[in-house]
Amino acid sequence: MPPNRQRPLTRRRLLQLTGASTLGALAGCGSQLPGSDDDEGREVTPRSTVTSEPDSSVSLTAGAGTIQPGPDVSTSNWLYDEQFPGPELRVQEGDVLSVELTNDLEAETTIHWHGVPVPNPVDGVPGVTQEPIAPGETFEYRFRAEPAGTYFYHSHVGLQLDRGLLGPLIVEERDPHVEYDREYVVVLDDYLPDEPQLPSDGGRGGGGMGGGMGGGGMMGDVRPPYDGLLINGRLPEDPQTFGVTEGERIRFRFVNAGSATVFGVRIAGHEMTVTHADGRPVDPVDVDSFAFGAGERYDVVVEATNPGRWFVQADALDGNEPPARAVVEYEGTDGTNTPQVPSSPGDQLQYSDLQAISSLDGVSGSPDRTFDLTLSRGGGQSYTWTIDGQTYPDADPLRIRPGEHVRIRMTNQSPVVHPMHLHGHFFQVGNAVKDTVMVPGHRGQVTLDFHADNPGRWLFHCHNLYHLDAGMARIVKYVE
Repeated sequence: MPPNRQRPLTRRRLLQLTGASTLGALAGCGSQLPGSDDDEGREVTPRSTVTSEPDSSVSLTAGAGTIQPGPDVSTSNWLYDEQFPGPELRVQEGDVLSVELTNDLEAETTIHWHGVPVPNPVDGVPGVTQEPIAPGETFEYRFRAEPAGTYFYHSHVGLQLDRGLLGPLIVEERDPHVEYDREYVVVLDDYLPDEPQLPSDGGRGGGGMGGGMGGGGMMGDVRPPYDGLLINGRLPEDPQTFGVTEGERIRFRFVNAGSATVFGVRIAGHEMTVTHADGRPVDPVDVDSFAFGAGERYDVVVEATNPGRWFVQADALDGNEPPARAVVEYEGTDGTNTPQVPSSPGDQLQYSDLQAISSLDGVSGSPDRTFDLTLSRGGGQSYTWTIDGQTYPDADPLRIRPGEHVRIRMTNQSPVVHPMHLHGHFFQVGNAVKDTVMVPGHRGQVTLDFHADNPGRWLFHCHNLYHLDAGMARIVKYVE
């Protein structure tokens, strides 16, 4: 497809890309933290956080600041340590990580460790796993960083993620299953210059978000008024350069930290070998492009055998903003030459292409418990999104028992994609092991299976931030 034109995300298109066949304002949820009784069984006590001395200690401060994502472009944002994205946190697999967060904002906040199956008390969901961190207060998150993988951290209060409170978390393998010579972390994001808001008119036309229609969107929803798309905090007018040497194998860790964007990713002049999905190793699969929803991550290895300057390009498949771009530049190349753009997508990654190196334990055979859930738009004039017709936090929990093989079957009755994320667990979908999966619109269906091995209260939700804030979430609650 031409580099500056966006293809609409039709049901057929999304089914092709995914191979699918089959943060709300949580502090006001009004429920107690884990440990209470109800008429459906006593809650199971979560496993404790680690108490051993940390191998790595980090202090972060959440505060207001100014970012400059492009030439002559600046805006106020909320930042970790005055950086956007926030500082890269990198530790060895199995290390104990301590992160002390100081809140210099004028609002409550938390940090969620997206994809890491941490103990429940440090998962960072306000009113569910912890009380939110008040302005001027400090909270320590301490956990063992495992398993290895590409993750990210972000606020889980309201719409704060779309104000810039995010950063990459890399847990390095002790013995990688693929060889590479150097690596780059590539954080994709959507750029909102103003304070995020839910649609003022219910999102059914007219006012849009923040009083105006966004830069495009899909039927049945309103896209926030994004001013562009970012790679590592930079607009395409000011792209980052990834230097390479001919003959090297380059590992790119792609993170979709956007709040409302499905990205389609290509690297001009090069094939990508997908090696990890949501941090978990997979049998290497060669592709020309892949699509991923908010919260998903893919690691790829690229062989540097085609000297020149080439764009890394990420198109919004559900918007019409110009694509996010960075530049792969070979050593010795004339840096004044215009980088070449990707050709039309060829071999596109599908979920069915992904074969986990190690399958999940405890999910073979028939499930012990099955939930059939319908994802849909709420009725009426308000902007709401529901699971089985219920809007979080006024929604029934999904009760499970320790040790169970749990299956969730989702049918998407809305016309838009929902990237569904389960806290505290990995799940199996097809032959892949992931923590976030896109459910296509127009009656798209996805089935996931997980092992109930991490007691507590865990949020299960759409990672489109606006759908989450408008109610598309449930609590998975361990009882006995």
